[in-house]
Amino acid sequence: MRALIVEDEILASEELNYLIQEHSQIEVVDRLEDGLDVLKFLQEQEVDVIFLDINIPSLDGMMLAHHIGKFATKPYIVFTTAYKEHAAEAFELEAFDYILKPYDEKRIAAMLHKLEMAFKRDHAPVEPYVEDGPAPTADGSDAQGDLLRERDTNSHTDRRINLLRNDNIIVTDTADIYYAEAQEKVTKVYTKNGEFTMPVSISDFHSRLPQDTFFRCHRSYVVNLSQIREIVPWFNNTYLLRLRDLEAEVPVSRGKVKEFRQLMRI
Repeated sequence: MRALIVEDEILASEELNYLIQEHSQIEVVDRLEDGLDVLKFLQEQEVDVIFLDINIPSLDGMMLAHHIGKFATKPYIVFTTAYKEHAAEAFELEAFDYILKPYDEKRIAAMLHKLEMAFKRDHAPVEPYVEDGPAPTADGSDAQGDLLRERDTNSHTDRRINLLRNDNIIVTDTADIYYAEAQEKVTKVYTKNGEFTMPVSISDFHSRLPQDTFFRCHRSYVVNLSQIREIVPWFNNTYLLRLRDLEAEVPVSRGKVKEFRQLMRI
């Protein structure tokens, strides 16, 4: 992996560079201090990850991340900052992580390991064909193989989502999410690793999830269909859903019953 450190404090830049070298195989190709210099650099070179301070000259880290988010090929962004209050905005920008200063070596090491694992997963080679699959089409292509390759190309955005806990961004496999519940202006997300509070509407949160797995069963609830263990008939021909490993029950509203029955084949 190729990395760029963007940090205007020399000691912080040197410390982060040392920790990256000490705890990963990531190559730091350059260290810059100015936001505009970063944009110029990225016009000529590609990197896989940017360790980005927020309070930098010319163009602050948040604005810089907005620009980078428009790139055709987007590097991972790890914010490194002394400011807790930007964590929600970092989530909106789909940052990989949000690291607070002063640096904690164990926290940095864990983040770097997680980053390298994500990079390997997202860049894993695709099998060229499916054994015992359908015969090639008239033009010599393998239709099923093409479909699998297309699915694999987009799968990493479906498998992972950023969740907020305190000031940390937790990169989470969507399969680990059981359900989400709207509560006033935020969305509560329940996973096998605990509960998260997201500063977005439930509609916005649902749009970030794989649509073939997560169903909007109620105006206030989204459920992971693969985590349902029991469907309980309720009043007015509706249902309550009981999920694996959880005590909670998730309702299916009357307006969603028909669609739910079709999805579950009942």
